[in-house]
Amino acid sequence: MTEPFEPAAGSTASSSSRPDEDEIVYFEGSPLMRGELGKTISLFTLGAVIFFLPLITSLLDWWSPPWWVVLIFIAVGGGVAALPYLMVKTVRYRITNYRIDFERGILTKAIDTLELWHVDDISFRQSLIARLLRVGTITVVSSDATTPRLTMHGLPNARTIFDQLKQRVIAVKRQRGVIKMDMGGAAFGA
Repeated sequence: MTEPFEPAAGSTASSSSRPDEDEIVYFEGSPLMRGELGKTISLFTLGAVIFFLPLITSLLDWWSPPWWVVLIFIAVGGGVAALPYLMVKTVRYRITNYRIDFERGILTKAIDTLELWHVDDISFRQSLIARLLRVGTITVVSSDATTPRLTMHGLPNARTIFDQLKQRVIAVKRQRGVIKMDMGGAAFGA
């Protein structure tokens, strides 16, 4: 039987046990439907109109569609009304102190990871209605080749997440020794 490994006295612990190396999750989940309230209301209303159109036309004696047409209207109307739910639930974010994972898809999944040290700029937007609903939008602009711009709509407590990300971008860049050089468009040798 072997003894569990214990570091020798005076040796440094592994880098994964240092407090600043632990990954902290700021947010994990799907955006909230109330974050896209206008789109949700309009698609749900359109779906309801399509859903009930055969019934309304029959009651007003304008047109009495065959049963299979009614079935098509019900299916299409239900699908349109369910679109906002599907659009929100097929997107997931995992925002940590080192990276942002952006997952999307219904039948197939695609996941993009944006490391925070690639971030060039981060912005926060919140309309009056979004403030009342306690959601917001965070946009991240980066030098990452696969995800140069990531806009995350409908995040709960978006201001808190924004402030945490803003601080972590600076800290991660310092840890990695990343220095941004802006030449400012000045001509050399002038």
